[in-house]
Amino acid sequence: MGKLHALMIFLASSLPFLLQPIQVVHGARCFGSSNSNSSYAQNRRDVFSNLANNVVTNGGSYNASVGQYPNKVYVLGLCARDHKQTACSSCVERLTLETQRDCPNIMDSFVWGSDDEDRVSCLVRSSNQSFGNLELEPPVTGISADQIGPSINMTLFMQQWEYIVNMTLEAATKPDTSSVHKYYSALKAEFTALPNVSMLMQCTPDITSQDCKQCLGVCVTYFREQFRGKRGGMVSLPSCFFRWDLFSFHGAFDNVTTVLALPRPQTQEKGSSIPDKKGRSLHRGIITIIVVFTFINLLIFIGFFKVNARRIKLNKGINGCGAEYSDSDGQIMLRFDFDVISMATVDFSPENKLGQGGFGSVYKGILLNGKEIAVKRLTRGSEGGVEFRNEVSLLTRLQHKNLVKLLGFCNEGDEEILVYEFVPNSSLDRFIFDEEKRSLLSWEVRFKIIEGIARGLVYLHEDSQLKIIHRDLKASNILLDAEMNPKVADFGTARLFDTDETRDETKRIAGTRGYMAPEYLNYGQISAKSDVYSFGIVLLEMISGQRNNSFEGEGIAAFAWKRWTEGRPEVIIDPLLVENPSNEIIKLIQTGLLCVQENPTKRPTMNTVIVWLGTENITIPLPKAPAFTSSHSQSEDGTMSMSNVFTELSCR
Repeated sequence: MGKLHALMIFLASSLPFLLQPIQVVHGARCFGSSNSNSSYAQNRRDVFSNLANNVVTNGGSYNASVGQYPNKVYVLGLCARDHKQTACSSCVERLTLETQRDCPNIMDSFVWGSDDEDRVSCLVRSSNQSFGNLELEPPVTGISADQIGPSINMTLFMQQWEYIVNMTLEAATKPDTSSVHKYYSALKAEFTALPNVSMLMQCTPDITSQDCKQCLGVCVTYFREQFRGKRGGMVSLPSCFFRWDLFSFHGAFDNVTTVLALPRPQTQEKGSSIPDKKGRSLHRGIITIIVVFTFINLLIFIGFFKVNARRIKLNKGINGCGAEYSDSDGQIMLRFDFDVISMATVDFSPENKLGQGGFGSVYKGILLNGKEIAVKRLTRGSEGGVEFRNEVSLLTRLQHKNLVKLLGFCNEGDEEILVYEFVPNSSLDRFIFDEEKRSLLSWEVRFKIIEGIARGLVYLHEDSQLKIIHRDLKASNILLDAEMNPKVADFGTARLFDTDETRDETKRIAGTRGYMAPEYLNYGQISAKSDVYSFGIVLLEMISGQRNNSFEGEGIAAFAWKRWTEGRPEVIIDPLLVENPSNEIIKLIQTGLLCVQENPTKRPTMNTVIVWLGTENITIPLPKAPAFTSSHSQSEDGTMSMSNVFTELSCR
């Protein structure tokens, strides 16, 4: 229970939205982008029309997709374990209708439904992007209006409640690979003053066990911190569901044995005899031993308290800083305590060092809850303060699965530290330019990486609340997670634009030669088309498996253009891809050449690139000649990107 308590504290401090006022929401929760295109709505109606039947037929869990980007619809239907087929079908059908009613033009939605009359729980979730990532917002809550009652000992009740939470959480997060209900647990317990407490936890099957534990921990924290004393309720997130009440609200509880929440205090039986003289002596001896042991334990406790004082301070946030900070725009960010980071990295030990950059060093760290992090510690007195403020200002406002996640920062005294999610598969250049590892990148994997990078740029340029130009897009700044999904990283040189601003000029050129657009390199002109140029270079590198500066000293764009004009574009294709469809790959070579055209107005937007990638039968323009710029691997400002040092771990 102590571990769970620490986890609850961590989640309460590490998720800013937990501090926002909670509203009870009925019906589907809609979030994300809107799409008023009739094709999207029709695709969703088509897949919803048979969703209830498919969920029942497939044992209580079913996912599918319909259509082509940007009107492609992904759906997930899920019923709790031990459901009755008719009740499950009715529940899913009702939620599909609520989704279409409440979210007619919103592409991301979810609704967990609980029908007490039919005693069934179910989920319907829809999106224009595939599932698989942990989603912790927005929350949906439904809390009983009644209090447990003044006659209940709340201290004892909460002890027993947390005991049952711990049992249910542990059971729910042990993956059951033999069932479609991969993460699920229903438990019925007898409390001292309440004989029938029922609790249910469930996660969607597309996430990991650790993600499931984090998601359910968030749900529990909502109730524990915000609704203490209520007689039950539910909290749901896109990736998980938690409910408890004072009655069996689901059919699963019919086959569950009631457990005791905690051992009851033992009382002396009536009629016990008064101890004799010998017994009293033995009794006094026992008391003496107890007193001695109590005194020894007290001394141990005092010592433990002093030794553990630092750890208790860190546990205010385990994964975080224990505090929040709002910038001038009111944006909430996580501020880590320096002691938290120091402990995670074992006082920045050399064994945990991943590499050295121009403005500091990067270390691998492990927080007290087991979460791995990457810690970028800027060199004291360096000029990295600009990069530090830039990344904190930008990344705390950006949330996308194809962008590296900034977990928080620390700026105590003269320390300036950035804390990122740890991405285990290092950076793209460690794979695509390595003779052995490149064989792991099949065409399907390469296409997924290319598409993911493009989606991340679309988000930066068009879909986020900010308009951001990255300025240093290259293979070493693309990190790969455990499933080889790409994450754009290193925003230290990124540039923030006003929403109506299309271009700007700068005297400080920051980036990497060979990847910088000619108008930016030569004249300091910045626009979204600067990133499009860089994307084109990366795209051609992905197809060829060779670095930009490996082609006869002229750069990959010039080499590809010459082979294109000769009618031999297949020459650029990586020999490892000879078994793959050449027409599809040649189409992407054409896309890459369109991105690197010398005239920026002729280059496509990243949104257009996404359409080309997602549509098979589409005619795209013929490219014009690219700019023949020299290519070098060094950054203009002499800095080393965080992702370069990020990758050292995988080489050890």
